[in-house]
Amino acid sequence: MNWSNVKLIVQREVRDQLRDRRTMFTIVVLPLLLYPLLGTTFLQMAQFLQEHPTRVLVIGTAHLPQEPILVKEGGLAPHGDDPVPLLEVQTRAALSPGQTADDLALEAQNLIDSGEFDAVVYIPENFRQRIEAFRSQQTETNLPHDADVPRVDPSRVEPLGAESVNAVSADAEPPSPQIFFNAAKDKSRVAHDRVSAALRQWRDAIVERNLERHRVPAAATRPFEVREQDIAPEAGRRAMVWSKILPFVVLIWALTGAFYPAVDLCAGEKERGTLETLLCSPARRSEIVWGKLLTVMIFSMATSLLNLASMGVTGALILRHVEALGRGGFSLGSPPLSAVFWLVIALAPIAALFSALALAIAAFARSTKEGQYYLLPLLMISVPLMMLPLFPAAELDLGTSLIPVTGVMLLLKALIEGEYAQALVYAPPVIGVTALCCLLAIRWAVDQFNNESVLFRESERFGLGLWLRHLVRDREDTPTFGQAILCGVLLLTIRFFAMFLAPAPESWADFARSTLVLQIALIATPALLMAIILTRSPRKTLLLTVPRPMTLSAAVLLAVALHPLVVVLAKVIQMLYPLGDETKAQLEGLGSILASAPLPFLLLVLALTPAICEELAFRGFILSGLRHMGHRRAAIVISSIFFGVTHGMLQQSLSACAVGMVLGYLAIQTGSLLPCVLFHLTHNSLTVLSSLVTPERLAERPWASWVFQSVGENEYIYTWPTVALGGGVSLLVLMWLRGLPHQDSPEERRQHVLDQPAPMGVGAR
Repeated sequence: MNWSNVKLIVQREVRDQLRDRRTMFTIVVLPLLLYPLLGTTFLQMAQFLQEHPTRVLVIGTAHLPQEPILVKEGGLAPHGDDPVPLLEVQTRAALSPGQTADDLALEAQNLIDSGEFDAVVYIPENFRQRIEAFRSQQTETNLPHDADVPRVDPSRVEPLGAESVNAVSADAEPPSPQIFFNAAKDKSRVAHDRVSAALRQWRDAIVERNLERHRVPAAATRPFEVREQDIAPEAGRRAMVWSKILPFVVLIWALTGAFYPAVDLCAGEKERGTLETLLCSPARRSEIVWGKLLTVMIFSMATSLLNLASMGVTGALILRHVEALGRGGFSLGSPPLSAVFWLVIALAPIAALFSALALAIAAFARSTKEGQYYLLPLLMISVPLMMLPLFPAAELDLGTSLIPVTGVMLLLKALIEGEYAQALVYAPPVIGVTALCCLLAIRWAVDQFNNESVLFRESERFGLGLWLRHLVRDREDTPTFGQAILCGVLLLTIRFFAMFLAPAPESWADFARSTLVLQIALIATPALLMAIILTRSPRKTLLLTVPRPMTLSAAVLLAVALHPLVVVLAKVIQMLYPLGDETKAQLEGLGSILASAPLPFLLLVLALTPAICEELAFRGFILSGLRHMGHRRAAIVISSIFFGVTHGMLQQSLSACAVGMVLGYLAIQTGSLLPCVLFHLTHNSLTVLSSLVTPERLAERPWASWVFQSVGENEYIYTWPTVALGGGVSLLVLMWLRGLPHQDSPEERRQHVLDQPAPMGVGAR
């Protein structure tokens, strides 16, 4: 790596970007103008956010008791210390002559739908007499002073007219006023909440009058008061708020700030015709990528910092204005200086990650417009990772620290809040994961610039007839990279809808039927159809070749030796990401269903069928297409990710992804799908058989105590000597597989040549 060339490229790219008025406006001018304009708009629009009175019609005021009063001077009378809601009340003494309860409901609906009123309150007939009867009933019962005082809930809905209240007895139920409102309208819902609050105050006033009659103090209904005291210092509360706002703002602007420079440095240069001149220079492709990467990083960090500064100043001025008007409850104040320090430290690796990803994606685009479309998926993937730490349940632990972007935000949150001990424990995994992601993203960007077919793709026209002729005329022996990705996405989409449309199994027959349909019809069939339609050689695509006899035995031995390690990995994953109670209950129900099935049918449904169907799809069609990337390892990883995600649960997906990498390596080294099928069949069979281990079976076989150990009630795992022995045997088998001769794809052979170091003084182009 010649860093002098990198420096020259950085200076060239930065100078070109600074000459671009659009870039300068996006990076510098827009942040300085955006937030003041937003703040001015917020202050101007605040008047529309003020609360307005709601109109309410009260029917049956003639049936109200004289004391305490409910309706007073066009509103509801205040009771207690709480303010009276904003209500404009119109009254009607009683129902119209001949009007029934059904008519009242229809009238209320018409009044609310027309907008004349936002809610309608009905006071039942003989309400006053029923209140008195209820009071008399409570007097006759001679309740002790410490008894619960009945409280009437006015929001309880009772069908009007269900019974005729012509006579009042001592056994009468408490009367229940009724509120008509439309929950589909915001104004009506607000009116309901305000009326309910006013009626609760009025009800409490009636309770106090009843207590006075019984000579019971009102305090008897409240035997104790709960006093709350927040022991958090004001600085701690401020840090808690800023720890969620600042990392999100910095990361989202670091991502968006890398978009436009990356597109302009790649697709923009293609449009201007200057990319060819740069590629003909003595600089190597890796040096060109590093120069462009550092340029994008500079503008990404500048965008993030300028937006952060502008937002901070504007927000501080707005909060000061709100507090001066007496509307602020909690004084947020300015963020601590330590928060700015940690944000600047974390900004560099995050900007490097986003810049490398944006650069690699932008290199694939033929125009700036197309580049903006390609970068949208990156935003859709990154934003959920940034939103996850904002939830209250998200905490920094070993599991979350291994999640890219999310771990960085949670680490920043801990540092800003002053939790340095916790941050120190989980900083190494966060830094390690971020550094690994940066290296992979940079390597991907370098590979994109080394691929001439990516840099100089021809323009494409879409037409149904043209596309169909292309499928027939330009078919290759194996699928293309895009067709492999399409197959993987299609399988995931089918799996997603099948998960929700398929009913929960209630018996072994239901489970077997749904599993067979999923494997055969929804996984194997799409892959087979795409292999027949899109390729000239389905046999070569699906690796349907006769392998060496020794590879079959090696595949079975590798599956047996590797199974203890996979079980340990699954336990570690469950420790990092524990199962929820609902998931555990579902798994227990599924376990009871599987326990009733005969063993041969279990092996058929859970071992043999997935071994055939999933290998045809993932190690057959998808892996064959992904090998056109030119990188075997990347093809194995991507196919394994597709394979893992199809398993549903996160914990199962992670372990399945690890197994998928071994299967992908086995498929490439042997050049046949049959060893993968045998490995998959053996692995799943061992999983089924190990779930049947019980204390009785262990007692019948003394040797089994050397293999299994108990870790809970009816739960067994492999002993550590077994795990160690399996790891050693697995390593030997993998080393033997590595020595087997295998056939590379043309892209892999070309990439191998590009990866070789160039002679001294010669630039790789």
